[in-house]
Amino acid sequence: MLRFLADENFNNQIVRGVLRRNSNVDIVRVQDVGLTQADDPTVLEWAAQNRRVVLTHDVATMTNFAYERL
Repeated sequence: MLRFLADENFNNQIVRGVLRRNSNVDIVRVQDVGLTQADDPTVLEWAAQNRRVVLTHDVATMTNFAYERL
């Protein structure tokens, strides 16, 4: 099963809607795991260590940091 991490800028209404449709989806927010205001590389590192897919609306900077990690 996929596990998700919703970035700080990700729309919480989407998170709530997904969980309302299927409460078994494994999704946490950066705020839930102590990463509030963490920089993008830190968020990506935490997601990688915890085997989670990052959900974000930040295509301006997050994408570049993700490519750098690859």
